Amino acid sequence: MAVLDSSDNRVVLRARGIAKHYGGVRALKGVDFEIRAGKVTTLFGENGAGKSTLMKILAGVEKPTRGVLELGGTEVAFDNTSEALARGIAIIHQELNLAPNMSVRDNVFMGRELRTRSGGIDYAAEARAVRDAMERLEEDIDPSTLVSELRLGQQQIVEIAGALLADARILIMDEPTSALSAPEVEVLFRVIEELKSKGVAIVYISHHLEEALHVTDYAVVFRDGELVAQAPVEDIDMAWVIHKMVGHKVESTVGSRPPAELGEVLLSIRNIVVPDPLTAGRNVVDGVSIDVRAGELVCIYGLMGAGRTELMEAVAGRMQTSGGEVRLAKRSLAGASIRERIQMGLSLVPEDRQRDGLVQMMSIGRNMVLASISSFTRRGWLVSRTEAQRIQHGARETLVKMGSPKDLIGSLSGGNQQKVVISKTLLTNPKAMLLDEPTRGIDVGAKSEIFDLLAAQAKRGIGVLFVTSEIGEALTSSHRIVVMARGRIVREFATAEATRDEVMAASGENVAVLSESQETGEIQ
Repeated sequence: MAVLDSSDNRVVLRARGIAKHYGGVRALKGVDFEIRAGKVTTLFGENGAGKSTLMKILAGVEKPTRGVLELGGTEVAFDNTSEALARGIAIIHQELNLAPNMSVRDNVFMGRELRTRSGGIDYAAEARAVRDAMERLEEDIDPSTLVSELRLGQQQIVEIAGALLADARILIMDEPTSALSAPEVEVLFRVIEELKSKGVAIVYISHHLEEALHVTDYAVVFRDGELVAQAPVEDIDMAWVIHKMVGHKVESTVGSRPPAELGEVLLSIRNIVVPDPLTAGRNVVDGVSIDVRAGELVCIYGLMGAGRTELMEAVAGRMQTSGGEVRLAKRSLAGASIRERIQMGLSLVPEDRQRDGLVQMMSIGRNMVLASISSFTRRGWLVSRTEAQRIQHGARETLVKMGSPKDLIGSLSGGNQQKVVISKTLLTNPKAMLLDEPTRGIDVGAKSEIFDLLAAQAKRGIGVLFVTSEIGEALTSSHRIVVMARGRIVREFATAEATRDEVMAASGENVAVLSESQETGEIQ
C-alpha cells in the first residue's frame, strides 16, 4: 500500500448536497461531508438519522437522488461496489454481508479473486492472504472454514479481514465492533492506528459512544437526515455528542430503581446442559440454573464464548439439550417445539437479527406479525383489518421509524430492524421474554427506549431474561445480574449492590487492562 501524505489533513473525498429518497421517506436531505487522509471521521446519530445511507452511497451500494461526490477533487459516480472498490473505497457493513455456505477464503475474495498466470483462481495465494489478515487481527480462523460454522463475532472479523485485504485508500467501518469482544476491539483499534499511519482515511460509525470518541479525530453528528454538528475531537465530549444527537439528557432506566414487588417464578431453568455441536464430549452449557420471576429483569453477562447464546437458544427450543429442564409458569417445556413454546408464552429475540429474526424479502409489517399470524387468521384467511391494527400497535409500542409498513424490511436502519424483531415478540403476548444482545447496533437514545419498554413489560408481570456484553447495560438496565463463564454460572449479583469491577472480574475480563471506554453500554 502506498503511504499517503496526511500531514496537511487534506480532503480525499467530499460529498456535496447529497440527498436520498425512498418513496416518501427522505433519508438524506442535502448533506455536505468531507473525509481526510490519515484521519478517523466518526459519524454519530440515532438509528434512521442517515449515517449508513450516506456510507452506502459513498461505497457504491446506493445511488443518491441528487448531489455529487468528489474523489481527489474529481467528480465521480459509482454504479456498484466494484466500481467504488476499484477507486479505493471499501466498506465493512453494519449488517454482515457474507455467504454462510461458502468458506472464509471464498467470502473474503468474492468478486475479486486472485488469479494464476493461466487465469485460474489461485486458491493457495488467497488462503495465505487470509491467514496473514487473521494473524494481523489475532484470530485463529482457518480460511477453509464455512462461515456458517463461525460465531457472530468471528463473522464480523471475516468482514473486517476482507476490507483490510482490499488495500483501500478510504475504509468505511459501519458498526465494526457490534459483535466483537473487548480484546477483539483492542486489536481492531491497533489496526486502525496502523492504517492511519499509512494515510488511509477511515469513516467510523458506532453506537458505542465512548469507544468511538477514543478512536476518532473528527466527530460528525447526524439527525433526521441532516448533518447538524461537526468538530475535532479535542473540542467535544460525551455530553456534546448526546446533546447533538438527541437534544436532551438520556436517563438511566432500571438499575438505579428498586424493583417492584416480584411475583412467582415464571421461567425456571434447572441444570441445563447443552453439548457442543462441533466437539464431541464437550458441553457449551454445563448445568446452568436460573429463575426469573414475574416483573423481574435478569441480565446474563459474560464474555463471548461463555455459553450465553447457547443457553438462550436451548431454552427457546433452537438447540438440543442433553440434560436439565425448563418450566414456564410451572409447565414443563420438555419436547415442545419452537412454535409450541411461542404459543405457550416464551419468545426469543435472537442475537443475529438478519439471519434468525427477519425475513429479508418480506415487508416491515409482515415481519412484525409473522410470529402471531395465527391469531388473526380465520379459516385459512388473514383478517386484514386486524393485521393492520396489530402492525400499527407494534410500531407505536416500539417506536419504529418507518415510511409504510408495506416497505421491505431492508429499507429500515439496523436499529429499527431490531425494534421490529422486538415488536414481533411482544405481539405474541409472551409470559416470559428472552433477548440475546437486544441493543446490538442501536444508538444511545434507542437503547434507553428499548429498556424502558422492557421495564414497562416487567411492570405488567412479564419475566425478562436478556444477554449483554456491555457492562453498562448490565448495571443500569436489570434488577439482577447472572455472570457466566465457560458454560457455567460463576457469580450472581443484585444490581443495586454490584460494582463494575466485581462483575467484570467474575466474567474473567482483565479489569486492569480495560479502560472506562469499555462501559459503552451505559445509558448516560
